[in-house]
Amino acid sequence: MSAETRRPEDRGPSGARRPGPSEALIRTGLPSAEDLERVRPSAERLTHGAVAVLECFQRIPCDPCASSCHHGAIAAFADINDLPSMDAERCNGCGLCVARCPGLAIFIVDEHHAPGEALIKLAYEFLPLPARDQVVTALDRAGREVGQARVVRVQRPKEKTDTPVVWITVPKDLAWTVRHIKVEVSHGA
Repeated sequence: MSAETRRPEDRGPSGARRPGPSEALIRTGLPSAEDLERVRPSAERLTHGAVAVLECFQRIPCDPCASSCHHGAIAAFADINDLPSMDAERCNGCGLCVARCPGLAIFIVDEHHAPGEALIKLAYEFLPLPARDQVVTALDRAGREVGQARVVRVQRPKEKTDTPVVWITVPKDLAWTVRHIKVEVSHGA
C-alpha cells in the first residue's frame, strides 16, 4: 500500500498512536484479526458481563457514540474524525451507543449470559423487526450464515434518529463471530 492511500494514524486519549485501517480492511471491507484484537475487551473485563465492542476502524466524521454514553466509557472526541476510545471498565453494556452508531459498528457482547450461551446486542435497520423468541439466522461480518440465534428482546428506539437494537443469544463459541442476523419473512399462503 502506498503512503498516498494510507490513512493518517490516530492518537487515543492517552496520546498513544493507534494504527489506521489495515490493508485487509481497505481491500475487502472486513477487519483483520489484528484489527479485531485491538478492540476486544480484556479477558478479565469479559468476566464481568455485558460490554460494548467498538468495531470502528476508519477515521470518518462521526461521534454520536461518545455523546450517547452516560457512563463516560467512550471518551469525548478531540476531533470529530477520531477513532472512538473506550474504557471498558466504565461500560455497563446498556447499548445506547449501539442505537446511536450510524455505521452499525458497535455491539454489546456478554459471554456469560447463560451456560453455553452468549448475548449479543446489535443494531438492526430492516423491516420487519424480528419477534421475541424468534429463531433467526446468525451471520458473520461477511454476511455468511454461521448458525442460528434466538431473539431475546427488540429494543425500539426512543429517538427518531436511533436504530432498533436486537438482543440475540448464540452459542458461546459464536460470540465473536456473529455480527448480524437474517430474519425470514413469511409471505402467507
